[in-house]
Amino acid sequence: MASQPRPGRREPLPCAAHAPSRRFLTGPMRRAARRDGGSGLGITHRVSRPGAGGPGHDASGEETGTGMVRYASYVALGDSFTEGVGDPDAAGTGCRGWADRFAEHLAAHRPGLRYANLAVRGKLIGEVLGEQVPAAVAMAPDLVSLAAGGNDLLRPRADPDELAATFEAAVTALTSAGAVVMAFTGFDPKAFPVLRLIRGKAAVFSMHVRAIAGRHGCVLVDLWSMRALAGRELWTADRLHMAPDGHRRVALLACEAIGLPVTEDWREPPAPGPRGPGRLGAAAAWMRARWDDLEWVTEHAAPYLSRRLHGVSSGDGRPAKRPGLAVVRAAGSGAAPRPRAARVTAAAAASERARPGRRAGR
Repeated sequence: MASQPRPGRREPLPCAAHAPSRRFLTGPMRRAARRDGGSGLGITHRVSRPGAGGPGHDASGEETGTGMVRYASYVALGDSFTEGVGDPDAAGTGCRGWADRFAEHLAAHRPGLRYANLAVRGKLIGEVLGEQVPAAVAMAPDLVSLAAGGNDLLRPRADPDELAATFEAAVTALTSAGAVVMAFTGFDPKAFPVLRLIRGKAAVFSMHVRAIAGRHGCVLVDLWSMRALAGRELWTADRLHMAPDGHRRVALLACEAIGLPVTEDWREPPAPGPRGPGRLGAAAAWMRARWDDLEWVTEHAAPYLSRRLHGVSSGDGRPAKRPGLAVVRAAGSGAAPRPRAARVTAAAAASERARPGRRAGR
């Protein structure tokens, strides 16, 4: 199915004053950005036709049910969220995650789908733009998912306007290469103590992502409006990474975003946790929550801050888990074969962690 043209006027990005640094852009990316807007940094772009719903939708925004058939290849970009941290694979030695699950659903409707996952935990959005985007462009995929910025927002001086400009530069490079981009907003951290302190910045960044998706005709996956993610049972103990059921639900939402039919519903309420009767039960639940908060500070927040102080990232020296396009099996047909990535030995990983001057990240 041929992609529809995106006619329209050119309009400047509201945060154009916060242009991403040219050092993140390769030569072909700079040329693509100049073709798209003249600034060389992808700051002006076409405005999507009103009502356009992106691939899998007609001009009125209704699902056509055939858009997903055009995707013969898919590349996932990002950090630990897309790598799949918190969702162990069947062997228990690696990560599965929402992107693997989504690719399996897609392969059920598009046999022979080729899939690569370049996401690495701890990556900042500038690193995704500078390292992963050129690699994805070289693969010439039909569909690329882009979820990045979470590690940046955890930093005290993070500017969501600057992050959005870098995000848009990545979208520009990918769409100029002919890929359809599936863009992810951030999730709402309101339910989590401490993390809720960045809620304002996260909301601004997500607002920008929605606008960017509209300008470029991207498929939008809006995690902010996914209220099911407010349940702590969908997250691991560190509160930064989703548990398997969280990844499962995000994969279903991504399927919904491209009009891919599935048999499950991500909106289904999670099973309620144990709770005693009446006020005593509520008091016990409150005490458990405060104890969990204390454990989180000592077991997760403190080590994270220590890594930041020592300039160490959890992704230092770690290769992408699927660095090249390879055929993925459909959901329910077994685990997808993965290309062998370069392995880092325990000694090398320990050496990396000990090196001074490395930046922190999750």
